[in-house]
Amino acid sequence: MQTMKWILMLALWLTSGNILAQVGQQRVDSKETLDAEREKHALQVLAKLTEKVIVSAADAMPADKYGFAPTDGEFKGVRTFGQMVKHLSATNYMLAAAALGEQPPADAGDELGPEAVRTKDEILKYLKGSFAYLDKAVEAIGEKNTPVKSSPISPLKGAEATRLALVVESLVHAFDHYGQMVEYLRMNGVVPPASRP
Repeated sequence: MQTMKWILMLALWLTSGNILAQVGQQRVDSKETLDAEREKHALQVLAKLTEKVIVSAADAMPADKYGFAPTDGEFKGVRTFGQMVKHLSATNYMLAAAALGEQPPADAGDELGPEAVRTKDEILKYLKGSFAYLDKAVEAIGEKNTPVKSSPISPLKGAEATRLALVVESLVHAFDHYGQMVEYLRMNGVVPPASRP
């Protein structure tokens, strides 16, 4: 939980720094302009930490539990664990593609991911690939010659969509699902790796 708090605090800090830079204001703490390389490096650290936490949680769930979805309570129609990981991955691909000015992979579908990806091993490979693609989007932050597209799944439209904002949106979305993944793991007697001593 402590790690997630730090990640969210850093994401908020990165976003606020970008807003200040966009309106031409100086940073209050150092009277310097925004250093895009420093901001990009900080986001790379966050993206790698997010990947580590989420991939380890996905790997911790036994293969025979990837079809698990809660049924006790108000859970009618929720995704299975495997479907959730595929959805998280497809969203990473779609938002990273927008940040890179590219078309999302056709098999990302409408955030569901490829139908052919079904087993734990296949889903983990798809998840890791989505973070590699997101890393490519982070690397492109600060590039002037690469256009940015808005994504139909993002609330950011037109000029609101920046590379930084789309990457941060992807990380925030990933942590929303990480919280759900933790619940699914614990419902199946698995302690999430990030919570282990």
